Amino acid sequence: MKTLKFKLYQHKRNRHLKRMINASGMIYNHCIALHRRYYRMWGKHLSCAKLQSHIAKLRKRNPFWQSVGSQAVQDICQRIEKAYQLFFKHNKKGVRPPGFKKVKKYKSFTLKQAGYKLLGGNRVKVGSRVYQFCQSREIQGTVKTLTIKRTPLGELFMVVVVDEGSKPEIEVKTGKSAGFDFGLRTFLTCSDGSRIESPQFLKQSLNTVKKASKNHSKKLKGSSNRERARKNLVRKHEDISNRRRDWFWKLAHELTNKFDILCFETLNLKGMQRLWGRKISDLAFGEFLQIIEWVAKNKGKQLVFVDQWYPSTKTCSNCGHLLESLDLSVREWRCPSCQSVNGRDENAARNICAVGASTAWLGDVSRAAPAIAV
Repeated sequence: MKTLKFKLYQHKRNRHLKRMINASGMIYNHCIALHRRYYRMWGKHLSCAKLQSHIAKLRKRNPFWQSVGSQAVQDICQRIEKAYQLFFKHNKKGVRPPGFKKVKKYKSFTLKQAGYKLLGGNRVKVGSRVYQFCQSREIQGTVKTLTIKRTPLGELFMVVVVDEGSKPEIEVKTGKSAGFDFGLRTFLTCSDGSRIESPQFLKQSLNTVKKASKNHSKKLKGSSNRERARKNLVRKHEDISNRRRDWFWKLAHELTNKFDILCFETLNLKGMQRLWGRKISDLAFGEFLQIIEWVAKNKGKQLVFVDQWYPSTKTCSNCGHLLESLDLSVREWRCPSCQSVNGRDENAARNICAVGASTAWLGDVSRAAPAIAV
């Protein structure tokens, strides 16, 4: 499976797609209200099949809802069902049930088997209208789903999921393995001694963002000046996000070209974010893990994730001696057994590499995805 993203050209007919997204938001909120009312009355969870059949009856009496295809309506019900299943399973971990969303901020709708048609070139038919998109690459394979997404700036994108079938993998083997330790001071510390510093894009542009946010808050609510200021603020945040993502992709390709086995430690990023806040959000380690996992899979490389409770920092990488405790402020410590001086991050990276590489040779368990929470 491969996901392709294309930007739709600006055109006055795009207002029909925006109306469809607004209608999808209204249907979503109505489904949430039905779930809550059903639970208050019967004390049970409303099944997805019952919800879909009820919404199908309501659509016949509501012309505005009919602008959204039946496939998109079914997908909305399935999204809500998945969100509730996650809530039932992980509610003790702080996962909350799905709630109401502002229609203006509702982002997308998805069409699966019907409701769209690719006409060749850069044209796509959604519903009864034809739209043009910026075709940056060819769409090869079987199209599984088509999603229309709206950004906070009001721009429209088309996201296509295609099945390319079995493709011969081109593998370039280097015979090297490496462990990486994530830190606040240094983004990644490699087991070979090298360090990768994060540019901290949000920190670089923080003054610009604060100025744009202050300018936005001063404008009168509902005025065109406030909307203009809001879009200016959104552009600042999108620029930061795009630069960070571009750096992540380049770094992922650089590391996967250099090493065959890459070992990382699973971390409780939500807990770290509660402690250090904006610093963790700026580093965005969870997003980087998702990107490098995808790149490694396509290149035939192995990613190994070491358990977060493994004492990689307190274990001496030379002799294996385990300390009882090690304060976070201690950046270097001397092993009482072999008298070697260990840097905190370098020592942890070497231990992660040793445990991860041994796990990779025992079996292909490295394909298991990490628990990413950002």
